[in-house]
Amino acid sequence: MNINTVRFGEISIEENRIFNFVMPIIGFDKLTKFVILEPNKDSLFKWLQSVEDPALAFPIISVSSLAFDYTIDLQDNVVDALGIKSAENVLVMNITSIPQDDPKGTTINLLAPLIFNIENQTAGQVVLSGSGYDISYPMFKTV
Repeated sequence: MNINTVRFGEISIEENRIFNFVMPIIGFDKLTKFVILEPNKDSLFKWLQSVEDPALAFPIISVSSLAFDYTIDLQDNVVDALGIKSAENVLVMNITSIPQDDPKGTTINLLAPLIFNIENQTAGQVVLSGSGYDISYPMFKTV
């Protein structure tokens, strides 16, 4: 299947790579189909591209690839909604904000991670209430 994107132009993706967001991304309730793109294999960052809106793509990162502790506990309703049967089938990613004029000012949304069930291609954004995590956690320490 081909999709048009503003950032990457026309790309070809396999339909089995499309995630159905049964728990929508906050502020984007009407968009439910997204694909994870990895245009640069050497980068920590990937892109979450909307299949339905060519202009919408979020830079995302797996916090597990960084050197700090990040543990989440999913509520039963989230596990049920995403049909999670095994932790091995779960991918956790976080939306980042990368200032164009200051990449060192990049922040990570730790409060509301994206949870992907790679077994059944469902996903959702989950707010970790009471976790103490920040919505704009600095990726780089300032000296």
